[in-house]
Amino acid sequence: MIMRKIALAYVLALLVFGAGICAAIWTGRQAEPPRKSAPARMTGQPSGMVQAALLVRDNLRQPLSLLLLQLILIVLLARILGAAAARAGQPAVIGEMVAGVVLGPSVLGGLFPHFFAFVFPADSLGALRILSQVGVILFMFLVGMELDLHQARRQADTALMVSHVGIILPCFLGVVFALFIHRFHRPLAPPEVSFLPFGLFMGIAMSLTAFPVLARILQERGLTTTPLGSLALTCAAIGDLTAWCGLALVVAVVKAGGLEASVVTILLTLAFIAALSFLVKPWLNHFIQARPYHATAPGPGIVVAMLILVFSSALFTEIIGIHALFGAFLAGVIMPANAEFRFHLRGKLENFTSALLLPLFFAFTGLRTQLGLLHDWNAWSICAGIIFAATLGKLGGTMITARFTGLNWHDSFVLGALMNTRGLVELIVLNLGLDLGVFTPPLFTMLVIMALFTTAMTGPLLSRAKVLPRTDSRV
Repeated sequence: MIMRKIALAYVLALLVFGAGICAAIWTGRQAEPPRKSAPARMTGQPSGMVQAALLVRDNLRQPLSLLLLQLILIVLLARILGAAAARAGQPAVIGEMVAGVVLGPSVLGGLFPHFFAFVFPADSLGALRILSQVGVILFMFLVGMELDLHQARRQADTALMVSHVGIILPCFLGVVFALFIHRFHRPLAPPEVSFLPFGLFMGIAMSLTAFPVLARILQERGLTTTPLGSLALTCAAIGDLTAWCGLALVVAVVKAGGLEASVVTILLTLAFIAALSFLVKPWLNHFIQARPYHATAPGPGIVVAMLILVFSSALFTEIIGIHALFGAFLAGVIMPANAEFRFHLRGKLENFTSALLLPLFFAFTGLRTQLGLLHDWNAWSICAGIIFAATLGKLGGTMITARFTGLNWHDSFVLGALMNTRGLVELIVLNLGLDLGVFTPPLFTMLVIMALFTTAMTGPLLSRAKVLPRTDSRV
C-alpha cells in the first residue's frame, strides 16, 4: 500500500512539474519577437548524417578529447607490449619503451601519417609532456625510496670500488666518443653548445644503471637475498647516487652557461641537501614514529603530506636550476627507514604511476625518437659504436673490477651484466639532454636505441650465465 502511494505521488509530480515546464517554455516563446524565415536549403549543403560526423570530428579535436584519446591508445598499447615482453623473458619496461617508439613518427607516423597527425598534433603535446613529467617526478621519488643507504654502508669497501670504476670507465668512453662526434660528425652535436656540457652529458648517459629495473630483475630471479644480489644492489645504489649528483652538476653548468656561473646553483644545492638531511629527515622520522597506526598503513593525510614534500622539493630544485627530478629523488632518499611504511607508501603511489603516468613518458619519448633520421650506414655505424662503448665500459669495467676485488669470473660477469641495465632511468637523462639542447634529435635517437638494446640484453646474458630463470613480473 505504501509503495502504491509513493508511485502515485511520483507520477503526479512528473505530470504537474512537467506541465509547468512546458507552460513556461510556451510562454517564453510567445514573448519572443518574430524571426525572419530561414532561407531554403542550398544545393550541396551537407546532410544531417554528414553534419553529425563533422560535429564528432570537431569534438574529437578539442584538447580534452584528444588527451583522452591519447591516454587510451598509450595505456592500451603499453599494456599489450609490456605483457608481450614479459612473456618473451624481458622486463615489461622493454615493451612499454617499444610502445612509445611505435606510437611515434618512426612507426605510426610512417604507416598512417594522417591518423598520426590527427591523434598527435604538435599543439596537443604540451599536456602530454606535463603529465609525463609529473609521472617521472613521482618515479624518481620511488627510485629514491628504493635506495638502502644502510646496506650501502655495510658493503661500502667492495661496492664503492666496483660501482665507481663502473661509472668512470663508461663515462670516459662516453666523453671520448663525444670528442669523436664533436670533431668528425658535427651535425650530431649542437653547434651552440660547448664541448664541456656535451661531453659530460654523453659520459653520464653511458654510465647509468637503472636501479629500479635491476632491483626487479634480482627479485624475479631470486637473487635479492644472495651475496651477489646484495652486492649488485649496493653497487647500483652508490652508482646511482654518484651519477645523479654528477648530473645535477652538469645541468647546473648547462643552465648557468659555464662552470663559474654555476657556483651559486651548486651552493644552493648543497644547502638544500643539508636542510633535507639534518632538518627535514629527523622531523619526518619523529612524525612517523608518533603515528604507529599510520606508520603501518599511511592514510590519506600522510600520503598528501608526502606528495607535498615531493613536489616542494622538485619545485625548489627546478627554481635553482638543477631540474625538478633531483628534488624528487632526494625526497625519496630521506624517507623514514621504516620498511613497512616505505612498502605501503610505495604501494599507494607505484600502481598509478606505473600504469598511467610512465607510459605517457614512454610515448612522449617515442614521439621524439625518429628512426628515419638514421638514414645511412654511417649513422647506424655510429649508433652501433655507442652501444659497443656503453656495454664495454659498463659491463667490462664492472666485471674486471669485481674480479680484481676477489669475485670469480662467473659472478663478475653476472654483476657486469646487471650493471649494464639502463632502462627508464636512461630515458629520463636523454630527454633532459634533449630539452636542454645538449643532444640533437639524431643523437637522441641513437642513445634511445642504446638504452633499449642494453636493457634487453640483460635477460639473455643472465640466462647464458645460467642464472635462475626469470618469472613474469612488471618492471
